[in-house]
Amino acid sequence: MIRRDPWFWLALGVAPLILLLFRLAGQSPAPLDWPLRQPGRFLGLVLLWPVLEEVVFRGALQPSLSASAWGRLSRKGFSAANGVTSLIFAGAHLFSHPPLWALSVFFPSLLFGYFRDRHDSLLSPIILHVGYNLGYYWLFVG
Repeated sequence: MIRRDPWFWLALGVAPLILLLFRLAGQSPAPLDWPLRQPGRFLGLVLLWPVLEEVVFRGALQPSLSASAWGRLSRKGFSAANGVTSLIFAGAHLFSHPPLWALSVFFPSLLFGYFRDRHDSLLSPIILHVGYNLGYYWLFVG
């Protein structure tokens, strides 16, 4: 259950905190009020896209891959299906992000998939994805 999983809450809090530290270190020119000026764009990036991506990647692809014996192979709680899903997820981001940012989504994707497997639910990866996108887009995109 999500409410009682301290690892989930740690995962939810750690990425936005890191992004905020980068922001405070001067790594972003994005004005902090941009979501107020473009609420539709902001909600799409922070809510709509993460939900759609989680339905496709962790709702359809990862369980599909987990149906095979190799997909269920796991090391430290990270399944092979999660690894392959995360590689495809990062690759899909090459179409809309610079290469290093696209490749950097591999690690959060592994985390989303880990909690998908751990909780056997889409709710935890959706919450994490929305939270991570909130921090990234609010602090860095504008």
